[in-house]
Amino acid sequence: MNDAQLLRYSRHILLDELGVEGQQRLLASHALLIGAGGLGSPVALYLGSAGVGRLTVIDDDTVDETNLQRQIAHNLARVGRPKAESVREAVAALNPDVQVTALNQRADDTLLDAWVPTADVVIDGCDNFATRQLVNRACVRHGKPLVSGAAIRFDGQLGVFDPRVADAPCYACVFPPDAGVEEVRCATMGVFAPLVGIVGSMQAAEALKLLAGLGSRRTSHLLMLDGRELAFHDIALKRDPHCPVCGSAHGGASAVG
Repeated sequence: MNDAQLLRYSRHILLDELGVEGQQRLLASHALLIGAGGLGSPVALYLGSAGVGRLTVIDDDTVDETNLQRQIAHNLARVGRPKAESVREAVAALNPDVQVTALNQRADDTLLDAWVPTADVVIDGCDNFATRQLVNRACVRHGKPLVSGAAIRFDGQLGVFDPRVADAPCYACVFPPDAGVEEVRCATMGVFAPLVGIVGSMQAAEALKLLAGLGSRRTSHLLMLDGRELAFHDIALKRDPHCPVCGSAHGGASAVG
């Protein structure tokens, strides 16, 4: 690190758990962010301000005025522009040293297979069940840790799914792909503005700990948040040996090095 970086990241370097070595790991790391909306906004801003060296953002949506109630990386001047590009500008305003790649595309298997292997951590901030399943499968396939978050109305959740950890579940162990989950969206159900900030900030924290080599104690746990009471409920998770994604019968996590 140069003198300017030592000054910028001095409050991280003062932490015994991080120090110079941990900050250097952040500077050398690559995070892949799926979604540049309510959850992706705080994730991108915190990862960028903390000095993650490379950040790739995937989102095919554009900024709308209704987003501005909660999606803090965007502003009125960027309404109508691609969200991924808006996030790139927001991060650059905080920390121009971060290399941000904006992909104005929908996440599909081809795109994920191209980018997930290059990342040190994947953060899922998307807003639909089908994409979450695609992202999870790609992370299992390529052995990459996944930090998953969701928020709707006053309810949020956070999970860390790491195929590198023996016997750790994947997202599909908890939410099977064929579960017939009914899609709920902010446009019809609403969402409490600070809730996405809380969940997104926790996703950023878990991603930064993974990137800095501190690990995550959230693996094999699902954290549920009741925003009305500001109450957290921790649920222990187990890997499903018959999981269609990571189960050994399907060549899942056990086949990943």
